[in-house]
Amino acid sequence: MASDRIVGVIGLGVMGKPMARRLVEAGFEVVVHNRSQAAVEELVELGATAATSATDLASRCDVVITMLPDTPDVEQVVLGGGGVLAAMRAGALFVDMSTIAAGTAVRVHANAAERGVDALDAPVSGGEVGAVEGTLSIMCGGDESAFARAGAIFECLGSRATHVGGPGAGQIVKACNQIMVGISLQAMAEALVLGAKAGVDQAVIVEALLGGAARCWALEVRGPSVLRRDFRPGFRCELHHKDLGLALAAGGEFGATLPLTASVRETFGAMKATGRGDFDHSGVITIIEDLSGEPSLVEEAVSGGGGPR
Repeated sequence: MASDRIVGVIGLGVMGKPMARRLVEAGFEVVVHNRSQAAVEELVELGATAATSATDLASRCDVVITMLPDTPDVEQVVLGGGGVLAAMRAGALFVDMSTIAAGTAVRVHANAAERGVDALDAPVSGGEVGAVEGTLSIMCGGDESAFARAGAIFECLGSRATHVGGPGAGQIVKACNQIMVGISLQAMAEALVLGAKAGVDQAVIVEALLGGAARCWALEVRGPSVLRRDFRPGFRCELHHKDLGLALAAGGEFGATLPLTASVRETFGAMKATGRGDFDHSGVITIIEDLSGEPSLVEEAVSGGGGPR
């Protein structure tokens, strides 16, 4: 609707804060809420308004966006008698941009419909850089009319928004995305470790592979940072581990066998178990190095300034 100018954003982390900032800069009236106040104060200085609670925000806005870490967070904040949906007025639009279980997304849609609220599950891909630059890929499940209604917001936040189907479909397509990205990151890691063990310069490997059929996002975007041993998180390993767990759960529900997904999730699990869960997901190369008998490379990544900071 043309009147959807008051937009609330709940969850101002690595993704939510730059997304809210872009909405402020685009001229939306933005109301924000977050558990920690530093991000709220930063956005208020830019022109946003602080809400006293998530339900206070929901009662004041035409559109409410949530960007929360995991399924239980969305269930706690959004559903139930004291949740966001209960506080939203009929005719408002709810957009969950978190990455959560598809089944929970379907429940959110049903709860919203009971209250006369339009809803979308609209997880994103593109990481912190995409959130800052407004180049996110947005995968939307829900009614086409709700998708059209969110068009101006999505244009502000992303370079591509795709309506992929009904309630929960956005989360399924996000799971597909995380499968592809996770597998390609591990494939790149294995290729670079093999080359290095054989005495080939890893920078030359990246250059050569970018010219052929192996060209992919992992090589183009994360290859240079891996070569620099820079694993500051654009997207943390622990979150990718969580997302692949959602993908495997969906596979079990729908009868899809996902052997590579299970294998790559184990690698991300090893990152968590060895204290590297907050590395960027490209940091899976350090596990492959570890298993390949290259502890000096692991030590360099962990304590030599290349890890998260």
